[in-house]
Parts: sequence; C-alpha cells; structure tokens
Amino acid sequence: MKAAILGGKPVREKPFPAYVTVGEEEKRAAARVIDSGVLSRYLGVWHEQFLGGPEVRALEREWAEHYGVKYAVAVNSATSGLIAAVGAAGIEPGDEVIVGPWSMCISATAPLFYGGIPVFADVEPDCFCLDPAAVERQISPRTRAVIVVDLFGQPYDAPAINALAAKHGLTVIEDAAQAPGASLNGRPAGTLGQMGVFSLNYHKHIHGGEGGVVVTDDENLAERLRLIRNHAEAVVENKGVADLGNMLGFNFRMTELDAAVARCQLLKLKALNQKRLANVAYLEKGLAEIPALARPRVRPGGEHVYYVHACRYDEEAAGLPAARFVEALKAELPPFELREKEGTKLGVGYVKPLYLLPLFRERIAFGRQGWPFTLAPERRYEKGLCPDCEKLYGGGVLTHEFMLPSLEQSDLDDVIEAFGKVWKLRATLL
Repeated sequence: MKAAILGGKPVREKPFPAYVTVGEEEKRAAARVIDSGVLSRYLGVWHEQFLGGPEVRALEREWAEHYGVKYAVAVNSATSGLIAAVGAAGIEPGDEVIVGPWSMCISATAPLFYGGIPVFADVEPDCFCLDPAAVERQISPRTRAVIVVDLFGQPYDAPAINALAAKHGLTVIEDAAQAPGASLNGRPAGTLGQMGVFSLNYHKHIHGGEGGVVVTDDENLAERLRLIRNHAEAVVENKGVADLGNMLGFNFRMTELDAAVARCQLLKLKALNQKRLANVAYLEKGLAEIPALARPRVRPGGEHVYYVHACRYDEEAAGLPAARFVEALKAELPPFELREKEGTKLGVGYVKPLYLLPLFRERIAFGRQGWPFTLAPERRYEKGLCPDCEKLYGGGVLTHEFMLPSLEQSDLDDVIEAFGKVWKLRATLL
C-alpha cells in the first residue's frame, strides 16, 4: 500500500455529494414571490414600507418566534448585520471593542466603520472561542463592547464573558453565523448577548443565497438596527428620532426572494443539524484510533452544531507536521460536487490570525493616514499578540467539512479509511 501523494491509488476519486438544502419548497416560495410581482418593498423614507415587504416581515416574525426573542431584523448579509449592530450599540470614534483573532474578518473589522478600535483577545485552546481571561486583560476605560464569535458552531463562554460585560458596562454582540441551532444551558446561540447576528450565506447551515438576521430583546436596539439598515439619515426627522448618533444609514435590505427562501430553510434547520451531529458522532468513533487527533471539546451545558469539525492535532505524537498530514489526506479524498474549484475541504488551522492582515499590521483603514488607528497609537498588531490562536493556526488543529448532512455513512467510511491509511503510512511521508 502506498500513499496517493507518493503515487498510490487514492481512497476515493468520486466527488462527495453536494450540500444542497433547497428543494421543491423553495421553488414554490420563489415562484410565489415572482408571481406577486414584488421582489422588494422597501422605501428609504418614513413610510409603512420602510420596514420592507410581506416576506421580509414574515421571516422576521418567524425567526423571532423560533429563537424566543422579541425582535428580529432581516439584513442582506451577516456582514451588514454586524456593522449595524456595532452602530446600534453606539460605538464612537476612539471607543475600543474587544474582538477575536480567529473568524471571518468582519467580526473584527466591523468597529472600524464607526471609528472604533478593534482590540484582540486570545482564544480558548480547546473550545476555540474568545478566552474570558484574555478578554478581561484587554478591558480598558475606553472599552465599550465585545464581539464574540460562536466559532465552528460552539457557543462562546456566555456566563463568564457576560459577567465581565455587566461589570464593566459593555455591550455583547454575538456573531452566531456558524452556530444556528447551537445552545448553551438551554438558551439558543445568538440570544446569549444583547444582539445576535446570523448568516444566510450559501455555505452556512441554512441559507437564502445571501442574507442575515439580527436578533435582540431590546426595543431601542431593534429600532436603531432597522434605521441603520435603511437610510436612517433620510428617516430620523419624520420619525422623530432624537438621538442622531450613528444615524448615517446604509442599504442593508433583504430582498423578498431571499426572505421567502430563508423562511423555508428555517423549517429545515433542526433536521439538518441532527444529521450533522450524527455524522460527527460516526466520524469521531471511526477516528478514535488515531492518537494524534482529539475531538473538539464541547463546553459543559453546550450543544455544538459543527460548522466545521475542528480536531486538535498533536504534531509531536504524530511525528509528522500537520501540513504534511493534511497534504497526504487531500491526495486521498476528492472535493464536493458544486465546490470542485475549492479543493478537498480539509485544512490546517483556520484563517490567519486577523491582526496579521495588512489592514492591521500597517494600521491603514479609511484613507491613507491611518484613521481610526491614529486614535489609539498605543494599540499595535503584531505576531505574538494571541499565542494560543497562533499555535492552533500553525498546526494545532485540523478543520474539515466531512460532517455535512449530504454525506451518508458510506461516504464517511471513505473519510475514515483515508485518515487511517495516512496514519499508518505516516513514516513514509517524511
């Protein structure tokens, strides 16, 4: 037997089945919207249609009911939702917002749109979310908010971080883009902070093509979210809004088509997550004989929904660098249908720590003079800032998507066989 990377036969060549969650229900919903002739019904002035059309409003009602919150505000992306949430929280130039280094970049860059200063705190080495102790070390008199990320489908340590936020008067914005359906101590992810942001991007658990939803129990925050979503500056006078802070709005409006599809998708979330969890359990049982791999730790009281399956990897125990282990695995396994150009969905670490992006290293955001970083000259972004994150990124964790609900046990058997094959042949790969 020879590893495929050395010229042997791959374990599998047929692409894995695509993760497609849309079907007849979504076709009927889209046709309903097309037949109505109303693809969007927003007006950027204070008017009954300022709040959008019937599909958008129905999605907001159904989302709020599903998550047990008072308000849900539909937007055109989770990116827009995070920007709007930062604005609704009242972040001003020079205010500091504690953020995580390991996420999609907007989770850290959203404060910049209001002149806020992102301050990075390290992650937990086993659950991968923001480390409460690291958050506490970064709190200063200028700190106004924390953006927490339910990374990989795991809810953040809400009891600890929320307690810190209450002590210091901070707003907690929860990025739940990767965790719809997760929970902690019986409360849904996305409802653990003052505002929670969900994604309906195409590669999330459920999707509408694009889109997002922001939830909150705070009436004032909900109102500010709606205003920022739809040209607040053109609305505040006629609506009688007195607080003009951050009332420079955007077009963050969701279309009727996206909303109609998302309504169908929401009904499928529970079943899709159950299949995802079953696949994870099957994989973890099959990979248990590889001592260098450790399953992701699930926080006590938490339910993980596995946007990706992130396994800790011990390079010393393996005797093989993580990069080489993954390279060999990729040679044994194909990509997913419809995502062929992305390659095999398996990698070392996750994204590069965000503070190492040129934006932060060079402290250049708006214009070329360094604003808003000039408001906090003492804040530097350089290697070593978050050592646990850097260790994980450098080879301490492997991430893959072989737990997707489109995979059956026969597909998972190929994945398990590939891992076992590379493990047995690891000495030949050095």
